[in-house]
This record gives sequence, structure tokens and C-alpha cells, in this order.
Amino acid sequence: MSHSLLPTSTVGSLPKPSWLAKPEVLWSPWELTGDVLVEGKRDALRAAVHEQERRGLDIISDGEQTRQHFVTTFIEHLDGVDFERRETVRIRDRYDASVPTVVGAVSRRRPVFVDDAAFLRQQTDRPIKWALPGPMTMIDTLADRHYGSREKLAWEFATILNQEARELEAAGVDIIQFDEPAFNVFFDEMKDWGIAALERAAEGLRAETVVHICYGYGIAANTEWKATLGPEWRQYEESFPLLQRSSIDVISLESHHSHVPVELIELIRGKKVMLGAIDVASHEVETPHEVAETLRRALEFVDADKLIPSTNCGMAPLPRAVANDKISALVAGAAIVRAEVSEPSALAAR
Repeated sequence: MSHSLLPTSTVGSLPKPSWLAKPEVLWSPWELTGDVLVEGKRDALRAAVHEQERRGLDIISDGEQTRQHFVTTFIEHLDGVDFERRETVRIRDRYDASVPTVVGAVSRRRPVFVDDAAFLRQQTDRPIKWALPGPMTMIDTLADRHYGSREKLAWEFATILNQEARELEAAGVDIIQFDEPAFNVFFDEMKDWGIAALERAAEGLRAETVVHICYGYGIAANTEWKATLGPEWRQYEESFPLLQRSSIDVISLESHHSHVPVELIELIRGKKVMLGAIDVASHEVETPHEVAETLRRALEFVDADKLIPSTNCGMAPLPRAVANDKISALVAGAAIVRAEVSEPSALAAR
């Protein structure tokens, strides 16, 4: 049964089984091909749903089992992008990567994730969440040789994302998440047009909308970057005031074992907060009491009926057993705090 108070969720990716992709490797190539790969992806998705339910999560995701990369798997289904013509670009001013090139007008010929989302909907009666890349993060994962403007390309992607999101909603998705880690890096662009492009991507949706802004997977490039950020990570101060006034329903942020001052949550007062209470950059499994303490600190700045306990980021690079145990800790920690915040109302009702 889903809890109406402190419903638990993960941000997105979960480790894939070893028969589908090499374990503990981010964006690992598939071990299968052809029809067997299609079947294997569905089997992995089904297993991910089963494990999330078994561990007690309230909001279920696909764990990104059917996609190799959280951005490029969407882009590779679009016209106007040449995956054979690759260039090396700086991703989020952090690391170099070989990326595909935009060579013409981008468009979506057909739905990308809708069939997989419909399959996910068939696997569970609980609310389901689907993640899409945000427009700014998409343009930061490409080389552009057609538009000559990051803003123009972002608006094109926002329109395409909106088409996809509306069809995901029609397929039964309850919550649509847009991943925008670029919001923690490109502050001027984020303010000038990034938030507006995100709102365009979410325009007209009845499904609940989430923007996820984190400090990245637990990979070396990200941990090295975080080591340069000093004793306090205040990047959210740039985006939160704008997001508080935006049409996006839920703000997803990193918290546990980070240097983000918890009081920054006050800047998004009134919004729902998907709080990262699980560290995805460590193999050490949190105790339920550690999770509970992270949630208690957040409750000073967000009402309990607007708090969604979650993970800091995706857990794809972790061992499956570690990721599953972290989910169990998240659920148990949320249960501790749920009982604490429910008790005063229960007493008042007597």
C-alpha cells in the first residue's frame, strides 16, 4: 500500500542484472542483442519492479532498465542527430566525453519510452514515475553543428520532451521527472531560459512533475568535482528561488552526506520536496536511523505532507545487493519519521 505521508521513491536508475549489462559500470554496453535484448530488458524491468515493491517503496520506477544512458538513449531515437559523427565536448564543465552531433533539425518521429512505460504500468498498482532528461542537460550532452545556439536547441528539445511526456501520461505514468543536473553548473543560462524551457517541457501535464538537480552519480569525475566545491555547496541558491515560482510541482535535491546546507530547502517553501536521504556515492548502507535523522532535519523547512524521501541520485553504478539494501534503509527510515509526525495528530484526535 502506498503511504500518503512521506511516500518513498528512488531518483531513477537502479543496477542492471549481470546478464543484461556489465555490473557496476555506468552506461555499460548490453550483453544481449536483437529480440533477446528486448526480452531481457523487459525481464530486468519486471525484476526491478518486484524488488522495489518487496522492499516497500511507495512510488515505483523502471529503474532505467531498458536504457543505457539517461540522456543519450532518448536522443538516439530523434532525427537530426548523427551518432556516427562524434565530437569530444566538456560535459557540465567537469569531464570530456565523446558525444553525437546535431546535424539537422531535431524531431521525434515516434514515441521513445511509451511502450516501456505502458509495460511498467502493467507490473504494479502503485504510483509510477518516469524520468526524462531536461532540455538544458540534453544540449550539454551533444555537439551542435546546426542550430548554433544552445537556447534554440533547448527550446526544440523542450517541445519534443513535452510531446513524449504527454504520451507517457496517457500511458498511465503518475509522476514525470525531468533530470537537470546542468542547473547546478550553468547558472546564467538556467536563469535566462533554462527554467522557461523546463516549464515548456512540462506544459499542460496533469501528471505530477519533478525536476531533479543533483551533484551526479558516484563516479570519479563527480566526486573529484565535489571536492573542489568547499565546505558548503550552495549551488541550489541559484535555482531554488526561480523554481519556487515555477509551475514544476516537486523539487528533487541531494542531501544525505552532502555539503548542501539543509536550510536551503526554505527557498522552495510551498513546493513538494523529494529529499535525497541515501548517499549513492558510497557502498556503505545507511541505517534506518541515519535516514530518519536526515529527514528530521529537513522537516524544519518543509511540511511533512510535502516531503518525499528518496535517494541523492541514481544507483546504477552500485552493486545490486547494496542498492537494494539502501532502498530497505530508506523505507525503514521513512517509517520511523512517519510514525513520529503522525503521533501528534493521532493524540489530538482522541
